[in-house]
Amino acid sequence: MVIAGNIAKIEERILNACNKAGRKREEITLMGVSKFIPVNLIEEAFNAGVRYFGESRVKEAVEKLEGFKINRKEAQIHLIGSLQRNKAKNAAMFFDCVQSADRNELIAELEKHSQLRSKKLDVLLELHTGEETKSGFENLDALFKAAENLLSCKKLQPAGLMTMAPFTDDKEAVRSSFRQLAKAQEEMQKRFPPAENWACLSMGMSNDFETAIEEGSTLLRIGSAIFKG
Repeated sequence: MVIAGNIAKIEERILNACNKAGRKREEITLMGVSKFIPVNLIEEAFNAGVRYFGESRVKEAVEKLEGFKINRKEAQIHLIGSLQRNKAKNAAMFFDCVQSADRNELIAELEKHSQLRSKKLDVLLELHTGEETKSGFENLDALFKAAENLLSCKKLQPAGLMTMAPFTDDKEAVRSSFRQLAKAQEEMQKRFPPAENWACLSMGMSNDFETAIEEGSTLLRIGSAIFKG
């Protein structure tokens, strides 16, 4: 009941932020960041309407969610944490989307290991926009090169962009981070049509998701605000 109540409060805040920004609620996907969260609590979130879940560690996700994924076919499991090349095979076969593609070598590894998938693996390119401890392509030129590589892959599907805003009380620094990603999306849609390939903007977490909505986010990665009692 705590989790359902948390989600209801988040939904109210999302709706208020959408109204403020002149956006529609259905433009935005709520993802539950479920790393380190036991399956019974993930089930509670699912029963309360959450269909997207984000994990940071491949081994943990596979061991914890394999049965959940089979039984809850509407659920989408995304990798949102950094991915090492030696974990790319398991990631490619388990996840519905890898949001943290942050280097060209990793794109090549995901393509190599996705050959046996029945459908293409969705991939988001991660852009570094300010959080010093996080990875990501450093600038637009690097992002464009990564897009060319991704588009040449037969088993990967470009789905959008992701970033981590700096963890700070400086709201303008956070807003600047989100604006960088939205601007990058505009450039990608112009340079690499169709625009649908870059439709997802994964940005915004428990501490800054309302600002992210104002700046165009289409996927919010919410952990503590959902799962903390």
